[in-house]
Amino acid sequence: MFRRLLTPRPRRSAATGLLALTAFYGGAALASSSSSSDGHSHPTNVAVSISAPLRQFLSSTSELFLRDFTLPSLFSSPAGGFFTRYSSTSPLPDSNSYREPLGKNRDDAPCCPGCLGRNSIAEAAAAAGPAVVNISVVQGLYGPMFGKSIGSGTIIDPDGTILTCAHCVADFHSMRRVSKGKVGVTLQDGREFEGIVVNADFLSDIAVVKIQSKTPLPAAKLGSSSKLRPGDWVIALGCPLSLQNTITSGIVSCVDRKSSDLGLGGVRREYLQTDCAINEGNSGGPLVNLDGEVVGVNIMKVAAADGLSFAVPIDSVTKIVEQFRKNGRVVRPWLGLKMLDLNEMKIAQFKEKDASFPDVVKGVLVPVVTPGSPADRAGFRPGDVVVEFDGKPVGGIKEIIDIMEDQVGKPLKVLVKRANNKSVTLTAVPEEADVDR
Repeated sequence: MFRRLLTPRPRRSAATGLLALTAFYGGAALASSSSSSDGHSHPTNVAVSISAPLRQFLSSTSELFLRDFTLPSLFSSPAGGFFTRYSSTSPLPDSNSYREPLGKNRDDAPCCPGCLGRNSIAEAAAAAGPAVVNISVVQGLYGPMFGKSIGSGTIIDPDGTILTCAHCVADFHSMRRVSKGKVGVTLQDGREFEGIVVNADFLSDIAVVKIQSKTPLPAAKLGSSSKLRPGDWVIALGCPLSLQNTITSGIVSCVDRKSSDLGLGGVRREYLQTDCAINEGNSGGPLVNLDGEVVGVNIMKVAAADGLSFAVPIDSVTKIVEQFRKNGRVVRPWLGLKMLDLNEMKIAQFKEKDASFPDVVKGVLVPVVTPGSPADRAGFRPGDVVVEFDGKPVGGIKEIIDIMEDQVGKPLKVLVKRANNKSVTLTAVPEEADVDR
């Protein structure tokens, strides 16, 4: 059949080809209108109704048809006239209808919030990029020798407040002390400033640097890390190896990676794990979502592996900065409990092993109580299940930490359930944590 289409008469072959394509794709209909009362033949008007699949095919090959046959020769009437109209379920697209500027084409736009479009990463990077800075600290090492630490940061306020990593501004002689050296800050547009370290918390590895500018500076918008899910797209911006304006992208691998999972001792912390490429100099730079909002501060990677990078969630960073303003430092309450989140499956497993395990839907199990700790003095026992803390129902360790905030020395009522569903209310008075403990 297709061999017969290749005839020396292009008009007939083109029309026949269209009919063949119509039959192949299905859903095209021809309707003619040529009523005559005098018996003479008159030019016939024909309406062509074309289905969506065929319209899509024709639009993608319209240039081919226009070059080889042109539409008038394709639709010729038996009487030699040309058709002046056609009807379809929607107008036949022009060959240039899809040639729209980038970012305006309907194919470029994401189908829903959080989805990845052709320009999603570029637009998110453009939104946050101007607020990303390069940070360098020059300081003395031994005698006449000098060293230089490099990192990244994010302007979070037009007044020149910058978020960065504490280790980027730490003293070379003591990683628990802020450097007294000059903090150089370079913006994306090339402007250079000299900054001062306002505050730093080395346990969380978060620091605040301040620069002075006569004009308002570009500031990044802060998002919410609590809305992130494993698999969400994120972008890491920074200055690895002092290469400014560097962008890498990846996905969120885990939203609550525990510090203990990474072999980090001390007070419990949680990190965002991503597979974004992070290198020396990226520390302190922002982790950004597809809306261009900062959702984390990049702080480290696993040196012996690829695709294992970690960031402090922005929700935690916001609380740290708030404590800087309120207390001048981060105050961390300590009870002396080792805790375990419970879920439906864990509860069923514990009840299978021990029928006296309390009947709870959610809560936090206490497997270990540190001797001599505030929890020990309050009367906590191994096996207790915390169901309420300071009058609020709890279902996870993070909720308890959030409720305590910086409340040191304040009595807190804790409702626990014990074996055979015995309920006990305890009063615990948190102490300030020793970060070196």
